[in-house]
Amino acid sequence: MDKRPEARVPDTRHYDVGSDRGGERAAIMYSLIVTAKLNDVDPQAWLADVLDRIAGHPASKLDELMPWNWKVASAKLAA
Repeated sequence: MDKRPEARVPDTRHYDVGSDRGGERAAIMYSLIVTAKLNDVDPQAWLADVLDRIAGHPASKLDELMPWNWKVASAKLAA
């Protein structure tokens, strides 16, 4: 009798995004979060602030909302 454990397929449902578009959106969100972290910015605080401000922000100045610029701007506002 073979005493090896039964082989199982790992549960990977948490990786399923449901569609190609869902995968693209997830990749964009992961990219935004990692970019914020690489710039020593709290991703949740940054995204919350940017989502609140982006509708009224001029398109020509969107670079101000990037994590590397947001960190400087938020520090100036706090001072």
